Amino acid sequence: MTGSEDRSRADETRARLLEAAVAAFAERGFHGSTTRDITSIAGLSTAAIYVHHRSKEELLYQVSLAGHRDTLATIQAAMASADDPVDQLIAVMRDFSIHHARAHTMARVINYELTALSPEHQREIKAVRRVIDSEVRGLIERGVAAGVFDNPNPRMAAIALLSLGIDLARWYRDDGRWSPEEIGDYYVDLGLRIVGARKRDG
Repeated sequence: MTGSEDRSRADETRARLLEAAVAAFAERGFHGSTTRDITSIAGLSTAAIYVHHRSKEELLYQVSLAGHRDTLATIQAAMASADDPVDQLIAVMRDFSIHHARAHTMARVINYELTALSPEHQREIKAVRRVIDSEVRGLIERGVAAGVFDNPNPRMAAIALLSLGIDLARWYRDDGRWSPEEIGDYYVDLGLRIVGARKRDG
């Protein structure tokens, strides 16, 4: 077997373990899940987890870091898709909501199991969360400065907007009443109301 095949197999195993960890943590919580639970879901031996990860906590950290970076990238891409603050907010709310609905299992883990991370890993994840908050708050502030948003507290408004998407992870189900796209459209309307978006002429 070549070195590239070894790396490919190792990458595949790591990915299986991360997916299994998400499933286990979402169902049982971090503290209620064992390494045996994770490897059983992944279809691997219990020892496999320690070949690729130092601990169960490191698995949660890797899941959390990837999930938060993905969320940040989603928000930044949505903002880059338009120039006007109103259009940017529409894109952010739609994409952020759809993203959380489609990845609701991972979102539930990374948002509700943060306290299980080590202090060092918590600091790193919280740093990414601060960037996410700063991006949304900055968007609202630009809208207020441009006169297209009427909101006295952009910081609180940003928290409210982000909370809408985060809470999706708590209640959304794949077989539920609304599709991710329907939720995205509805949350766009809620978001515009929260920031006090002024109606456009025409």
